[in-house]
Amino acid sequence: MNMPEHISRAVDLVKVHQQGQAQIRALDSVTVGFARGRFTAIAGPSGSGKSTLMHCLAGLDSATSGQVMLGDTELTGLSDRELTRVRRDKVGFVFQSFNLLPQLTALENIVLPVTMTGRFLDQDLLDHLVGVLGIGDRMSHRPAELSGGQQQRVALARALLARPAVVFADEPTGNLDSRTGAEVLDFLRRSVRDLCQTVVMVTHDPRAAAYADRVLVLADGRIVDDVDVASGADVAQALQSVATVGRAR
Repeated sequence: MNMPEHISRAVDLVKVHQQGQAQIRALDSVTVGFARGRFTAIAGPSGSGKSTLMHCLAGLDSATSGQVMLGDTELTGLSDRELTRVRRDKVGFVFQSFNLLPQLTALENIVLPVTMTGRFLDQDLLDHLVGVLGIGDRMSHRPAELSGGQQQRVALARALLARPAVVFADEPTGNLDSRTGAEVLDFLRRSVRDLCQTVVMVTHDPRAAAYADRVLVLADGRIVDDVDVASGADVAQALQSVATVGRAR
């Protein structure tokens, strides 16, 4: 049986934080791979290590030991300049706080990562993203003139326009109401299906995790469950894993 191609993976990943005299092991020998063209949720309660894992996978944070691969590129040991280039060329980001530049319009925010690097602007893809996200009439507005949901849609379009190898989404619905959050999650799921995008999302919310093809559950820096929802596993199993870990802490 052929194993799925892993566009992102970690091997024996350890991350230790020094807090005074104490050492906090945020990641404890994590080995995991993320298949191309799938939607994976990294779930778990606060302090479980899920955001630390995502930051290491995305090259936003360095590991204490172990290996991180993005495609054929080993991130471990790269210089800051090299990491910046990898993030710019291969990674898309969607954050809870949107991270839009306030002085730019929605359109300028969306195309900025492409135009800054001198790459070809795919107008067809831009039109598709703006249309599907329903923000066509907001392109000339600045972030302060947009609702939270509209700002997150702009951030989604920005992340996907450059056709990154992976989109990392860190609590992307945390600042949204439940209806808008569901729309954002549905779009992430459709981007995997329609655009063959790879999405890795961090969430503490079992309902958000249920939108994914696969749910990876962390507790105390270790993987405690790995549920392949897309293969037919009951979504309730994934939700129960997240909820059980949360109650145990």
